[in-house]
Amino acid sequence: MKIVRRDYTHNGPGSVKMTPVDSDDLWFAYNLILPGDSVMAVTVRYRKVLREMASGSRDAERVKLKLEVRVEGIEYDKEGGVLRIRGKNILENEHVKIGQFHTLELELHRPFVLRKQVWDSLALEVLKQASDPTASADLAVLLMQEGLAQIFLVGRSVTTSRARIETSIPRKHGPAIAGYDSALNKFFQNVLQAFLKHVDFNVVRCAVIGSPGFTKDQFHRYLLLEAEKKELRPIIENKSKIILVHTSSGYKHSLREVLDAPSVMNIIKDTKAAEEVRVLKDFYDMLSNDPDRACYGPKHVEVANERLAVQTLLLTDDLFRNADVPTRRKYVDLVKSVKGSGGKAHIFSTMHSSGEQLAQLTGIAAILRFPLPDLDDIEM
Repeated sequence: MKIVRRDYTHNGPGSVKMTPVDSDDLWFAYNLILPGDSVMAVTVRYRKVLREMASGSRDAERVKLKLEVRVEGIEYDKEGGVLRIRGKNILENEHVKIGQFHTLELELHRPFVLRKQVWDSLALEVLKQASDPTASADLAVLLMQEGLAQIFLVGRSVTTSRARIETSIPRKHGPAIAGYDSALNKFFQNVLQAFLKHVDFNVVRCAVIGSPGFTKDQFHRYLLLEAEKKELRPIIENKSKIILVHTSSGYKHSLREVLDAPSVMNIIKDTKAAEEVRVLKDFYDMLSNDPDRACYGPKHVEVANERLAVQTLLLTDDLFRNADVPTRRKYVDLVKSVKGSGGKAHIFSTMHSSGEQLAQLTGIAAILRFPLPDLDDIEM
């Protein structure tokens, strides 16, 4: 995120002008913008105009204008790369009346201004992460099995699906064996085209190819042979960045296995995605090996924090998107309290597989400094 201008006080009002430069930035903006805030941006409005025509018909004309809306609803379209902000206009304008509803679409490379009545510590932390150019994970993952391939880009806070290739491949036995090799070859051709289109080695630290069985090995050989034959410089010059990992399938849930792989973790070990995976694994290990030093659910974690027992707090970012201000404030205060007593707090993105896992476990969990066996007696 490119920060153009800052004008705010800590725990007070103010504004920030910023420009999103990649899809992760739109996700950060989604986590920054809350109901009650106001957003100002250039938008397009259609209006009916009377043309000087014999029929006297009316046509729609695009009008570019600057609007500021008081936020009432937010929708993030990660595939389309658009953040939609719905609210009432609060800026005097000849085309849109004060109080009239409008939807602003925030897109990449288009600046906007966000105003808040209170820039609390959580908002400032999100802003800091968004403007930190070193925080990007930059990992490409190709998940495969015979006849299916999917390409994902794993960023700091968002995992996006970039391509899905499906091909019917005949069985390897019986009369259909004659068509097997040609069908597999055609499948690999399509996967290669998608790989070249979506994997930019100027950005990604590494590209992981994962599959059950030998599909990944077969495609890797095909990829390198085609690169030599067709002089595909991006592949030839970056073949050391391509890693093979065994996964149980070519479906999205196998991303978890990729991020768990030691060879991948060594490369992305300083990224947010890898950190989330590590912390969640530590929690589950503690839950299995020393269950009195692990807890989950709002009530259990709150009690543990009151007793200064929380060593590591795990929270999903969804909890901070709660439209209820007191609930949101409760979690902001919890994070501050844990950090104030010397603990660590990790905010998990629900756009990553680890965040999805934590969400299934109430969205809040903790690793404790010391055992609290009596927590089990407290109702969740």
